[in-house]
Amino acid sequence: MKLSEQNVKVKKPRPVNLDLQTIRFPLTAIASILHRISGVITFVAIAILLWFLHLSLSSPDGFATAVSMTESWLVKFVLWGILTALFYHIVLGVRHLLMDMGYFEEMDTGLSSTKVSFVIVAILSVFAGVLVW
Repeated sequence: MKLSEQNVKVKKPRPVNLDLQTIRFPLTAIASILHRISGVITFVAIAILLWFLHLSLSSPDGFATAVSMTESWLVKFVLWGILTALFYHIVLGVRHLLMDMGYFEEMDTGLSSTKVSFVIVAILSVFAGVLVW
């Protein structure tokens, strides 16, 4: 056998599934993807909240404008969404940190911790709704 024949890698044909409607992710994968999305939402929300803070601290008229804006249903919904995304990111971030320490690494405990995390986020989301409205 020649030296050049030993270094040649054989390409194995891999199955390709391009129909995204047939792919079913496990709940833990969905939680991980949503954690990334909530991080992006939280990052964008920082700009919105900083603008709102700047407006409210700029002058008494700015504060009155900020207060009047929060009476809008749309602004309340956006604030609720920001708080929910922040709560989700925190709760699932703690779950990921616990997994980094060696907890909930098996499939059954990982699935259970995901379900518990979703329940905690749902409770905190209701709390955020009460806080905003």
